[in-house]
Amino acid sequence: MINSNLPIYLASRSPRRKKLLKQLGIKFRAFAVDFNEEILDGEHPVQTVKRLAEHKSRLAVVKVSKGIVITADTIVVLNNEIIGKPKNKKDAFNILSRLSAKTHQVYTGFVVFNTVSKKKILGYEKTSVTFKRLTKKEMYDYIKSGSPMDKAGAYGIQDDFGAVFVKRINGCYYNVVGLPLAKLYKSLVDIL
Repeated sequence: MINSNLPIYLASRSPRRKKLLKQLGIKFRAFAVDFNEEILDGEHPVQTVKRLAEHKSRLAVVKVSKGIVITADTIVVLNNEIIGKPKNKKDAFNILSRLSAKTHQVYTGFVVFNTVSKKKILGYEKTSVTFKRLTKKEMYDYIKSGSPMDKAGAYGIQDDFGAVFVKRINGCYYNVVGLPLAKLYKSLVDIL
């Protein structure tokens, strides 16, 4: 368990990330930071998630005078192309169709920042996810639920129905949900 004399903050509006931190038994407060998640052409996915997590961290730490601040960003990559959140239902269908019967990668970059010591840990995790072949009905039913609309890659591995799309996973499951818990926990222990 993590015992911190400093308050811990999660700079995210993701209910999935909040749930994962609670799973670790960490007491924390959450707040959102607004910024444009800009994807740069030709940038490697590792650099992308690290850059985005650092950008969020810079915006978040100015809101906290004393504490530990956690930021993260997750992307889905298929054939070296970053796939973001769907713009609409048609886009969600197109994304799911592209992921069907293929293996993609999920990257999460994260920053843990101690505002007192100014110590920062920047890390990332990569997980490979293979989808089964999806039927049109499965995709339409899932999209109708509204679940894919706020998620990179248009699916949530933790969703009741989204979970059945996954044939195989290689790496950290929690990374696909939105926070690589083992690496994040170690970073929190190391920064205190």
